[in-house]
Amino acid sequence: MSDQARQYLKRHTERLVKDVGFAAACELTGRSKATLGRYFSEADEHGDRFIPVDAVAALEAAARFPHVTAALAELNGGQISYGSARRNSVRGEGDRGVNSHVIALSQRFAILMAEYHLSIEDGVISVNEARRLLEETLELQKVLVDMKLRLEADGRG
Repeated sequence: MSDQARQYLKRHTERLVKDVGFAAACELTGRSKATLGRYFSEADEHGDRFIPVDAVAALEAAARFPHVTAALAELNGGQISYGSARRNSVRGEGDRGVNSHVIALSQRFAILMAEYHLSIEDGVISVNEARRLLEETLELQKVLVDMKLRLEADGRG
């Protein structure tokens, strides 16, 4: 596993723990705050330490988003669907047509470009700016997946 992939998993582990909260994470996993901190520490002495799968499962059941599972999927070229906008749900009356997907796509792309221009104003993209760009990129990806699924459904029926 590359160093970049290790850091990516550690950052997502940190997001998962902070999403649930340290106290609740300790209770759910049966691990101490220090142990949980080691799982996402990027220090050399903790570089090979990762959160166990049982702890991930317990935390992701309580979290708003499956941060580590999503990171693993992305690292392996996949993606997951989660939350109220589940892609496998039955399409109902609130289903959007292709035109609304194109509008959402252009809006998300505009937001991404605005964030990018703000980020490069000083010639350096900070960690926080990179996170905002990543979040917007993920939102753009969600719109594209919705659009793709809609087009595939329209092509079959």
